[in-house]
Amino acid sequence: MNDRPNRPAGRPSRPAGRPRQPRPRPAGRPFGAWPDDVAILYGWHSVSEALRNPRRKIRRLLATENAAKRLEDESIPLKVKPEIVRPGEIDRLLDPDAVHQGLLAECDPLPALSLAKAAESDLLLVLDQITDPHNVGAIVRSAAAMKVGAIVTTARHSPAATGVLAKSASGGLEHVPLCFVGNLARALEELKERGVQVVGLDSEGPADLADTTLRAPMALVLGAEGKGLRQLTRQTCDALARIDLPGAIVSLNVSNAAALALYIARRAIAQAG
Repeated sequence: MNDRPNRPAGRPSRPAGRPRQPRPRPAGRPFGAWPDDVAILYGWHSVSEALRNPRRKIRRLLATENAAKRLEDESIPLKVKPEIVRPGEIDRLLDPDAVHQGLLAECDPLPALSLAKAAESDLLLVLDQITDPHNVGAIVRSAAAMKVGAIVTTARHSPAATGVLAKSASGGLEHVPLCFVGNLARALEELKERGVQVVGLDSEGPADLADTTLRAPMALVLGAEGKGLRQLTRQTCDALARIDLPGAIVSLNVSNAAALALYIARRAIAQAG
C-alpha cells in the first residue's frame, strides 16, 4: 500500500538534483520542546528496558505494528496501551537521523540518587562537565555493563537524560542511577570523607591506572573530551592515573576511555575482595 498522499493537481514535481528538504515538524512539538519533566525515549533497547523497569513511569507509548508485535512476542510488560502509528508519525517527532525502530515513549524522569546513597556503592563514576549526549550515553551503557552503582555529575553542564543520550545508553539509564550535585569539588570531598577513594583519569597522571592501587569503594573521575579534568577537580582527587596504550594511537575517545578504565577498576576490586 502506498501511504504517500496524492500530489495535488497542478503542483510541480521536485526538480531533479534538488536536495530534499527536511520534513516539517508538528507546531509546538519539535524534538527538545517537551516539558522538562518529560523524558523522551526511542529505540528498541531504550524503550523495552524502560518498560521492564518498575521504577520508570510511562506516560505514553507510540509503536508501529511491527514493534508492538515484537513487544508482545518477547513478553515485554506494557505499562500503558501502545498507540499504533505509522513510522512517519514517530519520524516527525525526532531529528531526521534518529533511529527509533518503531518505538517512542514519553516518560517521567527517573529519580536522582543522593550523594550519600551513591557513596554506598563499591564503584562510582564521576563526570566533570562532559556535555556531549552521545558520549555520555555511551558512558552510561558501559557503566551499566560494569555494574557501576551511580554516575555523579553536575546539575549544570551536563546533558539531559533523554533523547539522544538515552538512545546511546541503549537501556543503561534504567540500571545506573544518576546523582546530580551543585559543586563537583565539594561532592568529591564528601565522597572522600565517606571513605571513597577518588581517582582521576588524566593523560598526565604519574602512573598507569592498571598499576595504581585501587580499592573499594572507589570513584573514577573523567573529564571532558579534549579539556580533561578541571584544575580544582584534579587537586581534589586522591590520585591521578593515565591509561597506557601499546598502539600508534595513544589517546581514546572519552567514552572508550571510560569503558577501559571501568574494566580495570572492576577487575581490581574483584581481585582485592
